Amino acid sequence: MENPVEEIKRKIDIVDFIGSHITLKKSGRNFKAVCPFHQEKTPSFVVSPERQIWHCFGACGEGGDIIKFLMKWENITFYEALKDLAQKLRIRLKKVGFEDKVWKKKERLIEINNLTTQYYQYILNKTRYGTKGKDYLSNREINPKIIDKFRLGYAPLSWKSLFSFLRRKHYEPEEVSETGLIIKGNKDYYDRFRGRLIFPITNPRGEIIGFSGRVIESKKNEAKYINTPETLLYHKRETLFGIDLAKEMIKKEGNVFLVEGEFDMISPFQQGIENVVAIKGSAVTKEQLMLLKRYVNRINLFLDADPAGEEAIKRSVEEIESLDIEASVVLFDYAKDPDEAVRSDLVKFKKIIKSPIPIYDFLLNFFQKKYSISKPFGKKKIGDEMVIYLEKIKNPIVQSHYIKQLANLLSVSDSIIEGLIRKLKYKTKRKMSSFVTTKSSHEQNRDLILQKYLLSFIFQSNDPYQTEESVSRIVNLEDFSFPAYQKVYQSFLEYKKNHPGQFNLQKFAKVLAQEQLSVFDEIYLFASHDIELETKNAEKISYQLKKTSLKRKITELLSSKEEMAEEKRKQLRELNKQLNQVEKTIVLL
Repeated sequence: MENPVEEIKRKIDIVDFIGSHITLKKSGRNFKAVCPFHQEKTPSFVVSPERQIWHCFGACGEGGDIIKFLMKWENITFYEALKDLAQKLRIRLKKVGFEDKVWKKKERLIEINNLTTQYYQYILNKTRYGTKGKDYLSNREINPKIIDKFRLGYAPLSWKSLFSFLRRKHYEPEEVSETGLIIKGNKDYYDRFRGRLIFPITNPRGEIIGFSGRVIESKKNEAKYINTPETLLYHKRETLFGIDLAKEMIKKEGNVFLVEGEFDMISPFQQGIENVVAIKGSAVTKEQLMLLKRYVNRINLFLDADPAGEEAIKRSVEEIESLDIEASVVLFDYAKDPDEAVRSDLVKFKKIIKSPIPIYDFLLNFFQKKYSISKPFGKKKIGDEMVIYLEKIKNPIVQSHYIKQLANLLSVSDSIIEGLIRKLKYKTKRKMSSFVTTKSSHEQNRDLILQKYLLSFIFQSNDPYQTEESVSRIVNLEDFSFPAYQKVYQSFLEYKKNHPGQFNLQKFAKVLAQEQLSVFDEIYLFASHDIELETKNAEKISYQLKKTSLKRKITELLSSKEEMAEEKRKQLRELNKQLNQVEKTIVLL
């Protein structure tokens, strides 16, 4: 019977699947894209339809098959990804030859969170203890349908009610503690949430990963909101409240409104404005932006109309620019936050969300209000602060537009602003100068690149056997200094000897040892990646590799502590002669 993993990989084409999540472009025999798992401008993410694999040759260096892609995309375990793909194909996972302990634990914690949500919902809707919560929601004009949709609940003002409930359901204190729902005291455990309105927090898949609790009757030194602490399931930096309910409308509308709190998200949602998510605080994180970039590339910051909200917008600019996101800011002055804005004047609210201003226009206005434009030192401060943001703009058209805007505002020439940007860039480069790599490490990296590229060129050519014969007239096995590459090349030579005729990529992959297979997959895709080599001509690359190999052998001989015998001198002369001939040949190619 076919292994379910292999059946899934056979039935789902990796190009179609990954292409449904990100934009892929044909590149020779493979497909390329900007990597979705790290920040980059130049595409380094390569997908092979033949091998049904993907690999990133950029900063993250990740790679794998369709299951590994889904694991990374959804931040889930192997079994979760396998289960999702099996459901897509309607395949029953009867027997799987592994145990996913991380998934089992996550599944158990999600189970506890689901039961807890039902408990808090019951307290809110069916008991007298929930009256305060219902009255509070009524005063906030939240209707019953929305209360049910967001699964809102109420935690009674009790030290152990939830803990006792979960113990009766046969959950151990240690595992309940891992959800963050209870806290271990000096003698026993007690509930984290007490006398609070409860908001379940979900991931994009709709699984409850944590909770937020809002106090109803505020007391001195008591936080208005408390959240689940960092757990196996819940990571605040990666979480957006309401993402599971909003994601489809975000994709449909082509943009998203980013607000601070739960009610800021719920109130517009209740009025039919559903492309809204909450950051749960005043800091927009890189992880939240990367999550949103899966669905959309236009973000509208709709944070509270206070100094904290303004600072949050300023802090978010660098991350927004690094991810090449088009960002705007919604301005409003008739309410303190989006929730109040909706409830006080819905018509006005719908009008302002239709005309957000670009984030750099917001910054220009902000600094113009902060400093006096009529005084020279006020102008200097506006210029100094604004240039920090302009220097980070990657698109030259957008940057040029705002250079002109700032120059006009300050009544100076464009060249003055451009000079300030150059000066700032120079300072930044000087700070980074200590991280410049040495020549020797550069040469070593180039040697490995040449080895990897040449092997990739052989495997991706129309006739790998014939290409290898051309290559072997110039280089041999010992010219591959990196052991893993040498082993792959040796395996290829043995396969060629035992399987004459036409090379079969898939059959060759099956004869490789498991530790060689991952190296081979990376090698195979490498030639699709834009590495800055002088040429993609196989002959020239072969001679360049031969050159580095000869130089390495000469260095090894010269660095030997043994006395230079006549035999070594003769060997050295021969190597230098070969090197001289190779260098001449490279010039002529």
